[in-house]
Amino acid sequence: MTNSAAPEEPKYWVKSVARAADILEVLAAPSQGNGLSVTEVGQACSISKSAAFGMLQTLRAYGLVSDDGEGMNRRYRLGMSLARLGDRARAQVSLRGVAHPVLRELTRATGMASRLAVPEDGHAVVVDQVELDQRVRLDLRMGQRELPHCTGLGKALLSAVPQTEAASVVERFGLPRRTARTITDPATFLSHLRDIARVGYALDDEEDAEGIICIGAPVFDDRSVCAGAVSITGLKLGLPAWRYQELGGQVRDAARRISLLLGWVEEPEDGPAGGETPHSGGFGS
Repeated sequence: MTNSAAPEEPKYWVKSVARAADILEVLAAPSQGNGLSVTEVGQACSISKSAAFGMLQTLRAYGLVSDDGEGMNRRYRLGMSLARLGDRARAQVSLRGVAHPVLRELTRATGMASRLAVPEDGHAVVVDQVELDQRVRLDLRMGQRELPHCTGLGKALLSAVPQTEAASVVERFGLPRRTARTITDPATFLSHLRDIARVGYALDDEEDAEGIICIGAPVFDDRSVCAGAVSITGLKLGLPAWRYQELGGQVRDAARRISLLLGWVEEPEDGPAGGETPHSGGFGS
């Protein structure tokens, strides 16, 4: 077996390290909860039983692999040292640092200003942005709190949590009308959130401010918890309807890229928004 996510072999590729990484990937498969024998590990990684045994014992010495049983009944699984390393890796990852290069690319690709927001007390708080270098500039202030029901960022965040939590946010803050296009009926809005979760992006079509559109998509971390949302914002100016879908796909793809960089693992498309199960990220706290 080879790691499907592994790059082509570079100049300084160390095969033994690559094999060790393959073993960890094999043991990490959801179907291997009961562990694998050394023979099964060797077969899965296309290496000899003796090579697999040596690798497993070395990884075991570092706590990266654990085992139980004796002889032919010995089974190997992931070691708890990986949890410690995972916690440290998570602490070293900055959402803003990971997202900013993607925001720059998104702005170049769409011709619209892009932003990053995190959930806070039922609202979306903007923590980074990339503006366009042009005469017409939108008022996109850092630290600005976006309303949860009528903005691309707010709706994207709400679509990524359980409906009970979204309903709680609606009950707490209401659905104040900002423009003639703002959704103000709770049942209609909750149905709208389900549609957003299905397509993977949220559209604010002059719902927060006349003449302005915003398209947002949620970002997930390594625990499949919504860590934030990205969006693009621009002037409507007769933008054709087909362009909304095209832009929405670009925003959704950008959010997916950031999620993968945060360690999110994409699942089969059997649930909302490409398969990820909504988890509470403290949006309504």
